[in-house]
Amino acid sequence: MLIEPPTPLLPATLGDLKRISEGDPGDGLGQLDAGDRSVLNEDGLKRFARSYYSGANGSTRVSLTVYEFSDASGAVAAYDYFRKPGMRSAELGDEAVGTRDELLLRSGVNVVRETPDLAGTQSITLTKHLIDGLPKVFGSAAVVPPLPAFLPAKGLDHESVKYALGSAGYQATGGVLQPQSVGFDKSAETVTARYKDEGALTLIEYPTPQIAGEHERSIGAELGQSGSVAGVVKIRREGPLLIVATGPWKPAEATNLIDGIHLRDQLTWNKQMPLEFHAEVQKTYSLLTSIAILCGVGALAAIVLGLFLGGGRALIRVMQGKPAATEPEFLRIDLRGRSSKRLGLPDA
Repeated sequence: MLIEPPTPLLPATLGDLKRISEGDPGDGLGQLDAGDRSVLNEDGLKRFARSYYSGANGSTRVSLTVYEFSDASGAVAAYDYFRKPGMRSAELGDEAVGTRDELLLRSGVNVVRETPDLAGTQSITLTKHLIDGLPKVFGSAAVVPPLPAFLPAKGLDHESVKYALGSAGYQATGGVLQPQSVGFDKSAETVTARYKDEGALTLIEYPTPQIAGEHERSIGAELGQSGSVAGVVKIRREGPLLIVATGPWKPAEATNLIDGIHLRDQLTWNKQMPLEFHAEVQKTYSLLTSIAILCGVGALAAIVLGLFLGGGRALIRVMQGKPAATEPEFLRIDLRGRSSKRLGLPDA
């Protein structure tokens, strides 16, 4: 069986620029930067590629690194890990930020880091061309994590929002709790954010409410031992979601904030369904169509067979000089026998 190799993460050419190195030298995950290796492995990194692109005269030189993850959650976590304070938002891919010296963007399950040596318009054009060629996924792997959407918007410092899937990423992005008490070994997901003139808010989502309850007690005990170091501490659990407010909060503000966070089902009608959904609908439609055709063919065959057998029998009777239709024959019981005469019953 032939297996088609995966599409290269970086194309051979990018506009007028040519890639200096061939292939995907970063496919070996052991070549990751030592400081990033543990975080990216937690986030589910599948492969990555890093290369320089150069113009014809060699004056233009662009460094590109593309990381491909197993799902969008891992890509979001890695994007937050690489995102630095002071980066300005850009309209590229699903989300992007940048400075004069670096561009960081996320597109689906891919994270791109670029150090451009180009004019702004030319850099954007080449980056959009790169995004078009990145691997695409559909279905559950393409769904972004809903946890950051639970953060209240009022007073939120958007640059401080950090989503993490493991202890290394949680610590690297400024998590305020002890990683061992969070429960990343139980598939916990966290988002940490700071609020202007206030403290930190941590949301932790667990697979089940029972696991959330266990860690609510352990985190409460940990923060209770910290005393004044943690500042104001407010903890609330709602189902599998654990909400923790720490730091220099006003007690009333912290209580109002965490009491206003609730799990909710998000239903949208304006979002295109993934290809898998359309495929299942098409399969169901094809099955029902086949059943309807089969029933129609069976009914038509029954009618033709009835006409053939009934007409053939009528034709044979006509050829024999008999009427086409036959008179039905009934059995008759004659009650006018001897017994009736012996009883003196009149003849019918």
